[in-house]
Amino acid sequence: MAETILVVEDEAELAELIRRFLERRGFQVVLAFNGTEGWQKFQEHQPDLVILDLMLPDIDGLEVCRQIRAVSTVPILILTARAAVEERVEGLKLGADDYIVKPFSMEELLARIDAHLRRVRLPPPGKRIYWRFGEGALLIDPQYPRVILHGEERLLTETEHRLLCYLAERAGQTLSPEEIARNVWPDGSVDPQNVKWYIWRLRQRIEPDPDQPRFLLTERGHGYRFALG
Repeated sequence: MAETILVVEDEAELAELIRRFLERRGFQVVLAFNGTEGWQKFQEHQPDLVILDLMLPDIDGLEVCRQIRAVSTVPILILTARAAVEERVEGLKLGADDYIVKPFSMEELLARIDAHLRRVRLPPPGKRIYWRFGEGALLIDPQYPRVILHGEERLLTETEHRLLCYLAERAGQTLSPEEIARNVWPDGSVDPQNVKWYIWRLRQRIEPDPDQPRFLLTERGHGYRFALG
């Protein structure tokens, strides 16, 4: 069955260009031209991935991102103007997995889509093997995007899970933002300066108190360290 991609973009010409390109690659594409329609079609079609413009005529893309992330871990790829740095950062904080700057090539867009869907396609294993931290307070599932914190299951996005596993595999090591960006996003899609927002978002998921992190620590001037216990 073809995977479904929801494109929320108010520029009709660009939206149609994306639709034709992706349909030729075998995807089913649903278009929405404003935020209200995008949210409605998300609920109706339950897409496998969302391409979301930030600058929409009614409800802005940030609010749509917030609404989607409140109910789903589906990959969200945001479209942004080169100058919209604050909006781009806010999108990352709200749970977007990736961003692409206009103007962009369709081949670059396809590469980003394939990268995110490839991770989603991985089937969950039959037997769970967890990494344990903090005497079992935090359990990390290395093969499925979730953690268990004090017995409570918390779902992660694919990007959050990829980042968490990279840090947890190197627990005790201090890793620079440049090193994290280079290895977690090998396609170079994330500026090292934006790694801090992914770290902030991950803390909201895995820390008992995100303002006083126990597991994901900042080493000022050097980077980040995942605590062993």
